[in-house]
Amino acid sequence: MHIEPGLVDSTKIFLSYATATAAFGYAAKLALDTVKKEGVAAVVLRAVIAAVLVFGFFEVLPTHPVGVSEVHFILGSTLLLVLGAGPAAFGLAGGLLIQGLFFAPDDLPQYAMNVTTLLVPLFATATLARKVIPDAVAYVDIRYAQALKLSLTYQGGIVMWVGFWALYGQGMGAENLASIGTFGAAYMTVVLLEPLIDLGVLAIAKTLHRLKGSTLVERRLYSAA
Repeated sequence: MHIEPGLVDSTKIFLSYATATAAFGYAAKLALDTVKKEGVAAVVLRAVIAAVLVFGFFEVLPTHPVGVSEVHFILGSTLLLVLGAGPAAFGLAGGLLIQGLFFAPDDLPQYAMNVTTLLVPLFATATLARKVIPDAVAYVDIRYAQALKLSLTYQGGIVMWVGFWALYGQGMGAENLASIGTFGAAYMTVVLLEPLIDLGVLAIAKTLHRLKGSTLVERRLYSAA
């Protein structure tokens, strides 16, 4: 989902600074909520874990350039369920920054756009999770249908933001619209796999009872709300 260099002209890129600032502000609020409930160590440790995982997702897992961007396995809903929204948000931003600083410096000018594209769908997914997963259900016990809804929300949000940046930068030309459509169709295939990955990770977590109550994972992973 990286926004390609040149997709948005430097004269227009100011908008991404505003959206990224707002995204970081909301991420800070979510992180602070976790700090109040579980302490600073829980947020810091989980954010570091998330950043390492996200860096691995970008650098190790398959990546395919398609249309206006690239298709990645980001596993945002997995990070959300296991680590919590606040730590996952800072982990996504941190992993992306590490990749840009050390492996893809050409992506740094687009960092604010990419952060917005990753974080805003995560916030939407966290909101949906509170609605579709009953308070009495721990995350390790969610069903495929619930995981699918979360994945659709996250991946669909990424497609929408990439499409927005492409339209904002390149306009409504037929070639640009076709590239956006190609990217969207390819990216949504990730939805077929991500819920299965979510459930697989949660099934593994369910066997690791010693993690219950640990600062390393989201408290809701093992306990009802």
